[in-house]
Amino acid sequence: MDTLVEGLTFPDGARWHDRHLWFSDTHAGEVLAYDPVTGSLNTVAEVPGRPAGLGFLPDGRLLIVSTRDLLVLRRESDGTLVVHADLSGVATWYLRDMCVDRLGRAYVGNDGDDSDPPRPPRPADLAMIEPDGTVHDVATSMMLAGGMVVTSDGGTLIVAETRSTPGRLTGFTIEPDGSLEQRRVIAEFDAAVHPDGLTIDAEDGVWVASPFGDEVFRVDAEGVITDRLPAPHPYSLALGGADGRDLFVCTSGTWIPEEAEEDRSGAVSRIRVRVPAAQA
Repeated sequence: MDTLVEGLTFPDGARWHDRHLWFSDTHAGEVLAYDPVTGSLNTVAEVPGRPAGLGFLPDGRLLIVSTRDLLVLRRESDGTLVVHADLSGVATWYLRDMCVDRLGRAYVGNDGDDSDPPRPPRPADLAMIEPDGTVHDVATSMMLAGGMVVTSDGGTLIVAETRSTPGRLTGFTIEPDGSLEQRRVIAEFDAAVHPDGLTIDAEDGVWVASPFGDEVFRVDAEGVITDRLPAPHPYSLALGGADGRDLFVCTSGTWIPEEAEEDRSGAVSRIRVRVPAAQA
């Protein structure tokens, strides 16, 4: 692993866009953009409500999950932040990751409640936000929806259910109106695996962050694990770089906010992989 950025609280929501790696430093309340060519790191937004999931609308505007406010914010072209959607009607606790599809529809998960492992969480609903900010409840009983990706044909949403037993990747067919149907299990893992951040490659292979297993691994389109790589406490992933074969791995020694703010053990590293990211 090639370490690129250190001294972070809890890097999350990693996305590759416009030749930069974008990610949230959640407990610092910042959204950052890293240029792997120059090594520059710039703050693009300050979010006191704690940013997490990120995504981009078709016109390039950035969407930011503000976890504690139960809001999704939109960064306008002049850098100002406005409310894109209010998820208080769907979310029962803090928001989590977000995935934005090619049509600008955003899927957002939430924690369900404030329970910590090993106590099981309250099952939570998954929200879908239309490009105009309209919110819909599109899936129920998610056991903490962590990372999310959409397949290359735009037809399937894959969600990591971090605190299901066993941990699993769950798939949904995306209907023309953005609603979700045909819920099914894509892959299940052993008891030690709690899948979190996801990213997807050009062959619809899904890279999975396993923070308590200290590894990242790839699941192919048939649900078979094809690759396993060691990584210390990975929580979020993104594929990108000049040729699409850089796997950016966001890690942190702890997910607990108070400890993360004090330790600043968060880092972003890079691993070279075989299959590149799908072309945007």
